[in-house]
Amino acid sequence: MQVLAFINCFSANWLAKTMCLAILFLFNPIKLVLLIFWVYLCLYVIQHLQFSPLVPQNRKSLANIGGLFLGPVLLLVLFIVDVRRKVCESDVGILETLRQRLRNVALRVPRKDSKIRLLDASGRNIKEMYGDSKHHDSLTSRILDLTEQIISDALEEGASDILIDPKDESIYTVRLRVDGVLRTVEQIDSDTCQAIINSIKAVSSMDIAERRRPQDGSFTAKTAEGAFSFRAASAGVLNGEKLSIRVLNQNAGMFTLDSIGLSKKQAATILSAISKPSGMILMCGPTGSGKTTTLYAMLNEIDLFTRNIITVEDPIEYVLPNASQIEVNPKADITFAKSLRSILRQDPDVICVGEIRDEETAAIALRASQTGHLVMATIHCNTNASAMIRLLDLGVSPLLMASGLSFVISQRLLRCLCTECKIPAQLSQGQVREFRRKRINYRSIYQAQGCEQCNWTGYLGRRAIFDILVFTNELKASLVDDKLFMAEMRRNGEQKGRSNLHYQGLKRVVSGITSIEELKRVVG
Repeated sequence: MQVLAFINCFSANWLAKTMCLAILFLFNPIKLVLLIFWVYLCLYVIQHLQFSPLVPQNRKSLANIGGLFLGPVLLLVLFIVDVRRKVCESDVGILETLRQRLRNVALRVPRKDSKIRLLDASGRNIKEMYGDSKHHDSLTSRILDLTEQIISDALEEGASDILIDPKDESIYTVRLRVDGVLRTVEQIDSDTCQAIINSIKAVSSMDIAERRRPQDGSFTAKTAEGAFSFRAASAGVLNGEKLSIRVLNQNAGMFTLDSIGLSKKQAATILSAISKPSGMILMCGPTGSGKTTTLYAMLNEIDLFTRNIITVEDPIEYVLPNASQIEVNPKADITFAKSLRSILRQDPDVICVGEIRDEETAAIALRASQTGHLVMATIHCNTNASAMIRLLDLGVSPLLMASGLSFVISQRLLRCLCTECKIPAQLSQGQVREFRRKRINYRSIYQAQGCEQCNWTGYLGRRAIFDILVFTNELKASLVDDKLFMAEMRRNGEQKGRSNLHYQGLKRVVSGITSIEELKRVVG
């Protein structure tokens, strides 16, 4: 009897314990948390499907129903399809594509500890424009955080430009120009991105209601590293509005002639020119070739305490101590030509013109170089020969050019190979024979590979190459007397200029600083 009683008691206890374990298993807190997480992921998938270009518009409803049941599985499928499409459309490998997409996902998560503040011209914070931050709704806070994050990431990457433009009616792309090359870093749905564009336009003192007419503005950003200036420009384009943001070079005032890539002979030639009391140095090159940075490097070599330096810029990129800087403002009728006329009445020793755009500005600058002033200026041309041809097309006489010009310098920027991942170049047999014929040591030539340090581009930083044309007495006499001189330069000058730049770039290639592919991309 005792045995039967024990068995009955054990059975009852075992059944009770089994029922308790079953109840605990059904209502496990971990399972409950996972269920809630799954539901939120399903809701996120539905929101993501609304703006995904992979889902046709007429299939959105079916995709939403599928998202309710499949949830993250459907999101994973779309992610794989998107990555595969990116790999097929570009030459980037699958690992780099995955890395970029994961980084884009991380960018969508706003950082609460943002250490950047965007300020308008009056010093007002962008968040103050939207009222008290305590009263911001979640959407407004997210938009402002994303805006600050885009600017912060551009500064961290060392970008020179930020481009926000529509890809189609539902997607905008955010691209950064780093070391002169554009790359896409983010894709944002049109509604969110338009709100981001409006916030940048607001802090740039632009009209957010105007989306078709081109507008210009500027703003600043304060970080732990210091203050940065930006110039913004908007324009109406197909499928929406485009916004271009130029990151102004804040380190330009710290450059010297030795640090920008000039050889010792070239630096000595320029130093002798800027030490003279008069003459004109003309910098030429395409947009983004570093002309303004070189001008600042020249100005930094001049004693600012003993010489009166006045600059005319559009816009002022860096504040030079003990120099007078004038910013061009067409709306206020402050142009390069009118500013130059007023400068000549202010006893200047050195005049720096940001850009020669018309005949009047060119003529005033050249005449100023004849009357005891050292003039530095830039002009948008590809080579030294095309710069003189451009001056002739503007109506400047050959006599005025010959008497005013001292130097014409054309410039390009070459990306430097990453020292951590560059590998010996794989040259073809034809290239090897050509290098042997010219007695060039081709064994020291490298090519790009890519690593984490250089963001998988194979390049890190840039270095300038220069072609300096000195206006000797013989050249000036030939320019004035021989009318066929300019016709000859029209025929052969472009090729000669490219050859000289190509020679300077080839020296960097042989030194292992850059690659043959980069030289072809920049110089041709």
